Amino acid sequence: MSATAESGGTVYAATDRTTPTRARERASYDEDVVHAILDEGYLCHLGFIRDGAPVVLPTLYARSGTRLYVHGSTGSRPLRMAGAEDPGLPVCLTVTHLDGLVLARSAFHHSVNYRSVVVHGTAHQVRDEAERAAALDAIVNHVIPGRADDSRRANAKELAATAVLRLDLDEVSAKMRTGGPNDDAEDMALPYWSGVVPVARTYGALIPSDDLAPDTPVPGYLASLG
Repeated sequence: MSATAESGGTVYAATDRTTPTRARERASYDEDVVHAILDEGYLCHLGFIRDGAPVVLPTLYARSGTRLYVHGSTGSRPLRMAGAEDPGLPVCLTVTHLDGLVLARSAFHHSVNYRSVVVHGTAHQVRDEAERAAALDAIVNHVIPGRADDSRRANAKELAATAVLRLDLDEVSAKMRTGGPNDDAEDMALPYWSGVVPVARTYGALIPSDDLAPDTPVPGYLASLG
């Protein structure tokens, strides 16, 4: 569920599960902030309960409006559990970006700068063929924009082995930390370096397949990554 902020933007409604127990000032329910964090990443961690124990799996995802599509295998037990439209699979999905290592004068105040999103909800397996095809294209394009149209799409056998989960963005929040270390006043004179070591995602030089024809051109969307 969402509401309208005084600024005119849309915000997600805070719930007990999306309200931090500490550092609440770092939380945000602004839809634009949440979506920007989700759109910058492509690897999420999907948590659920299996046989009474928690399980967390890394996988790819893509956002379409206020809905996430999550990639998986039809042989995966959690995805089989999510196959029924009712009740589906209760999940917790997280996405995190590490932006910096925060080094303080004291070990206690070391920290990291980050941006994260946590989504709670019930995931359902996408059964409609057209929706699933669009979702798979969205996941491929979310990782490398333009790639879906520049590759062979899955055939019937491959689609039979591929599952997609649908998770609506209803109960969701973002949390962030920025800035430098929060050293105690009595530590300021200590002879230790303090500050931030920035962390950023970069792309290396392309490594072509060993069996790639020498005259195969590099697509523009790959050349632009560098």
